[in-house]
Amino acid sequence: MLDQSQTPIVSALQASSHRSHAAFYAPGHKRGKGASSRLKELLGEAALAVDLPELPELDNLFAPEGVILAAQDLAAAAFGADGTCFLANGSTCGIEAAILATAGPGDKIIVPRNAHRSVIAGLVLSGAMPIFVAPDYSPELGLVLGVKAEAIAAALARHPDTRAVLLVSPTYHGICSDIAAIAALTQAHNIPLLIDEAHGSHFAFHPQLPTPALALGADLVVQSTHKVLGALSQAAMLHTQGQRIDPSRLQAALQLTQSTSPSALLLASLDAARHQMATEGKALLADTLELVDQLRTGLAAIPGVQVIDRPSVTTCSSVSDLDLTRVTVDVSGLGLTGLAADEILHGELGVTAELPELRHLTFIVSLGNGLEDVQRCITGFKVLAERGAKSRTAPQNFSDLSLPFSSQATEHPVPAVSPRQAFFAATETVSASAALGRLSADTISAYPPGIPAIVVGEPITAGAIAYLANVKRQGGYVTGGSTSGPEKFRVLVQKRE
Repeated sequence: MLDQSQTPIVSALQASSHRSHAAFYAPGHKRGKGASSRLKELLGEAALAVDLPELPELDNLFAPEGVILAAQDLAAAAFGADGTCFLANGSTCGIEAAILATAGPGDKIIVPRNAHRSVIAGLVLSGAMPIFVAPDYSPELGLVLGVKAEAIAAALARHPDTRAVLLVSPTYHGICSDIAAIAALTQAHNIPLLIDEAHGSHFAFHPQLPTPALALGADLVVQSTHKVLGALSQAAMLHTQGQRIDPSRLQAALQLTQSTSPSALLLASLDAARHQMATEGKALLADTLELVDQLRTGLAAIPGVQVIDRPSVTTCSSVSDLDLTRVTVDVSGLGLTGLAADEILHGELGVTAELPELRHLTFIVSLGNGLEDVQRCITGFKVLAERGAKSRTAPQNFSDLSLPFSSQATEHPVPAVSPRQAFFAATETVSASAALGRLSADTISAYPPGIPAIVVGEPITAGAIAYLANVKRQGGYVTGGSTSGPEKFRVLVQKRE
C-alpha cells in the first residue's frame, strides 16, 4: 500500500536545496545567488533555491527511477489510474502526445468539433486525419453541450478503420458527455478512448462531483492539475489504464512534446497537489461545494440573472452531468453582454471571472476561494442588475451567434487534406469573398468562446465568415495564424491545371 502522506519530490528538493556544494550546473542563477534583485523580491529566495535541474537525487522525468517515479505512482493510486506521467508543459503537451501515441500519418481519429487548439496541433504533428463530430448545442442556453454516443457510433460505422476517439469532457463550462456509453463503443471496437479532462482533475475526490473519466472506462486522460487543484500554472498529469495504449510509444511521444529541462518547481507542485487531495481532498471539496451552493443561490435570486444548473443541461441525452464548481451565469437578461459585464466586475468591482463570453460569465470556485469571494461576487452582480434595470429595455439577443458548424450533422467526411498537409502547404492571403470554398491554412477561432470556426485544411464557408464577423461586431475577437479578422484569410495555393 502506497503511503499518500509522502511527498517524494518535495522532500528531495528540500534536502537538495540545503546541501552545501559548489554549483556548476544550470540554471545560471545558481540557486538564486545570481538572480536579479527584482526577481528575488518577487519570488523570494526559497523558491529560487529549489529551481534546480535534474540532479541525480532529483531523478529524470523521461526515465524516472527515483523520486519522480515514486511521486507518479502515488498520483496514479490517488487518481485511479494504472500509470501516471507528470507534465511540465501543461495539458497541451499531454494531448499532443496522446494523439502521437495512437495515430500516425493518414490514420483516422474521431474528435469533437469543439476541441481545444492543442488537438489540432496534435493532428499537425502526427499527420492523422480528423473525423469531426459535432457536439450538441442548446440555443436556449447558448452553450455547447456534450457529444452524443449515437454520434460516435455513427462515425465509427462510417469509418471502421478509426484508430482512436478523443473527447472533451468536461467542457470549459463543466458539462460532461456520457463517457460510459462512449467507452462501451470504443471497447467494442478495441480502440482507445482519449479524454481531454483538463477541467476535471478534482472529480475523483468527492462524490457530489461528476464521475471521473477513468472510472467510466477511458483509456487515457489528460488533466490540468493547476486549473482547479493546487499545482502551479503549466503543471498537469496524464493518466492511463488498460492495454490499449502502448506505453513505450507514449513515452516516446512525451519526449517530443515535453521540455528536456522540466521545472522542478512544477513537478514538486504536482507532488504536493496530489498529497493535498489524497489526504484531505474530500473535506476541502466539501467546504468548496458549500461555497458553491451559497454563490449559486445568491446569484439566482437576482432578477435578470440566470445561473446554469444541472437540470438545465442534463435533460439533453448528450450530457451525463454538470460540475457545480463551474458556475456559468447568463447575463443577457441584464441587457449586457458578458464582455461588458466583465469590464464592470473586473475593472470597477474587483470580481474577476475565469471566462467572459458574449452571453455568459463563467467562474471557477476552488479550494482557494473563501466566503468573502462569494459575497463580493453576489454584491457585484447586484450592482450589475441595478445598472441594467436603469438602462435596458430588452435582453440582449444573440440569435445571430449560433455555432459556426452544424450540431445536427450526420455525415463525417474525411478531409481533403490532413491538418499536417495543410500546415506545410504553400499559402496566400486573400479577401473573404475570394476565400469562399478555399482550404484554410489556419485554425481560426472566435473569442469568446474559443471554439474553432475554421480548422486548418477545411474549406472556408460563408457561414463561418459570417459567424466570425458577428462575434467581432459584438465585441469579441478573432485569432489564428496571420489573419487579423474575418476580412482576410490565409488559404492553400490552388494547383493549376
